Amino acid sequence: MDNIVITVARGFGSGGKRLSSRIADDLGMNCYENRILVLASQLSGLDEEMFAEVNEKLSEKKKLPVFLRGLPKQKKPKVEDREFVSDETIFNYEKQIIENLADTENCIIVGKCADHILKDRDNVISLYVEAPRRYCVGEIMDRMKVDEETAHRAISQTDKYRADYYKYYTGGNYWTNPVNYDLTINMERVGFDRAAKLVENYIKLRFPDWKAPAECG
Repeated sequence: MDNIVITVARGFGSGGKRLSSRIADDLGMNCYENRILVLASQLSGLDEEMFAEVNEKLSEKKKLPVFLRGLPKQKKPKVEDREFVSDETIFNYEKQIIENLADTENCIIVGKCADHILKDRDNVISLYVEAPRRYCVGEIMDRMKVDEETAHRAISQTDKYRADYYKYYTGGNYWTNPVNYDLTINMERVGFDRAAKLVENYIKLRFPDWKAPAECG
């Protein structure tokens, strides 16, 4: 097994993104989320001549991670306060980027229907991270410095957006379907540190011969 990919779907406020970053740090991998969308959006807005040049570079598999790592990371939780509207062009670029990453490097990909896009690959582990509403509300209030009512609204809006996004681009599958994932983690019950250890132990069970980049250095 040359490389593995971990995909992470998560409820808003569950701590799934933070868990992904922790596992990536522990194992010496890159973690991608909003940078995939940023690059896909940039590509979709290029004029024809510039697009041809960039697309040629992206077709060289080792070039893509360099593009992504140069983009800024999103530090705070991002609330989706709009209705879902499909954009096939951007999604197709996201799909291309995700498939390219899965071909070339050890990484964690958060959201973007990555579990569905990579479902037929043998080198993928897919996670779903969730927690009871009271836990998610507390997390959002703390991390975004908002009141309880705002936190509840942010969770409802963002989870609906993610569910609609997933349903549309997977052809009717639903985001919380446990069959989509290797592991479903209740963050309130397991806790942050043990959740990271659980995933890292599962990786060893699934891929006993794989060595994390952190172990190879």
